[in-house]
Amino acid sequence: MKKFFFFSLIAGVASLFSVGCNKKADKVATPERDSTYTTVNHPQWSRNAVIYEVNLRQYTPSASVKEFGEHLPRLKELGVDILWFMPIHPISELNRKGELGSYYAVKDYKAFNPEFGTIEEFKAVVDSAHSMGMKVILDWVPNHTGCDNAWVTEHPEWFSKNEKGEMYGPFDWTDVYELNYDNREMRAAMVDALKFWLTEIGVDGYRCDVAGEVPTDFWDETRPQLDSVKPELFMLAEASKPELQKHAFNMGYNWPMKDLFSEIAATSGQYTFKKEGEPMRTFPQKYAIAIDSLLASQAQEYPKDSYLMNMITNHDLNSWEGTEFERLGNLSDAFAVLSYTLPGMPLIYTGQETGMNRAFEFFKKDEAPAWEPRNEYFTFYQKLNALKHNEAALAAGEAGGEMVRYATQSLSIYAFSRTKGESSVVVIVNLGSHDEYLTFNGKEPDLTNMVNYFTGKPASIPEDYLMKAGEYLVFVNK
Repeated sequence: MKKFFFFSLIAGVASLFSVGCNKKADKVATPERDSTYTTVNHPQWSRNAVIYEVNLRQYTPSASVKEFGEHLPRLKELGVDILWFMPIHPISELNRKGELGSYYAVKDYKAFNPEFGTIEEFKAVVDSAHSMGMKVILDWVPNHTGCDNAWVTEHPEWFSKNEKGEMYGPFDWTDVYELNYDNREMRAAMVDALKFWLTEIGVDGYRCDVAGEVPTDFWDETRPQLDSVKPELFMLAEASKPELQKHAFNMGYNWPMKDLFSEIAATSGQYTFKKEGEPMRTFPQKYAIAIDSLLASQAQEYPKDSYLMNMITNHDLNSWEGTEFERLGNLSDAFAVLSYTLPGMPLIYTGQETGMNRAFEFFKKDEAPAWEPRNEYFTFYQKLNALKHNEAALAAGEAGGEMVRYATQSLSIYAFSRTKGESSVVVIVNLGSHDEYLTFNGKEPDLTNMVNYFTGKPASIPEDYLMKAGEYLVFVNK
């Protein structure tokens, strides 16, 4: 029997997790809220936004924030909306890892790392980004501090202790000490530090490191306090934990989708990353069709109108799990297209827009990417950013368009459309290991009055079309 897959997934899977603030996505009426909705207010500018992760240490030869500021016009031209700065605080020296230490071993929550310049220079960059229409969020480390943070000696009761009464770090992180969230004074000090950067520097929100290790009730208590000083606050949790997005965070990490991308790529023989001295990682066999079940489960688990962040790389993946090319191979561009068109906000990491195929050093200064001359990757991501901005169907949460899936005879060819008013986007990707004929099992996407987004030619799919492995097709209305 022929099958036609229609995804509204509870209240519209596509609506649930896309993003944007765009010309076609004018003001969206706030739906009647019930207990299944997030209570978090999403700024309208986030609805079609693209987030960009700034690795300040590795961005320029000098690693200075002032030199980074010279890249703001290029980033504006690229089309990014939110600049997420990896931690900009001074780094602890006690138990430091490597030459420069980990960004995530914070010595002082209210200070700027002198290796990057001055806090006044950082504020000037924030102001410049704002003048260009971009927002700025800081990477915040709430779960632990560096081992010589002033809190360690001034307030030892603010830290967790082992059976011997010693402070310790979570996991195998020997350069940090874990904070004790049973202590109300520590919680108040953390909120005070968070407010500092909102009021004194004017940042627009935070990406919160290992947010799921911090008690959810802290975030639920803290969000209204931060909203009181920054009404259009944006909060990103480094976690795939639905309860965090009920009352506290606008967006969480889509780690499960990242894992599924790697599993599909490995099944197609594209995963080549291998850690030195370790065996090649093994993955369960997964095909493109598995995206359906993941979207369905997320639609049930997450509050309505919440966002998830899609990615093919970030600082953790690049440094520890392989570049996008090592993990996804010749499917990396197709997965990038999915990260923009599936429900959720897309992420670009430092160097991704150059096609940089190497891992950054994490604990020492590394060579900056070759930003000029701009190549085909800059054009590719610039084009994807414009697609995200200009198509209301790709807006975030409930503002986004319904998602319709079109079944094909191949487990590896994934086809769907998203539609909102006059905005319609059709996406077809081959995530398999070989070329396959594009044959639909039932209803086909209607390409009437559409064009191929990347070529500008009238939309069409020839009969018996042989789709190459890694090929992607994106069609939009004229």
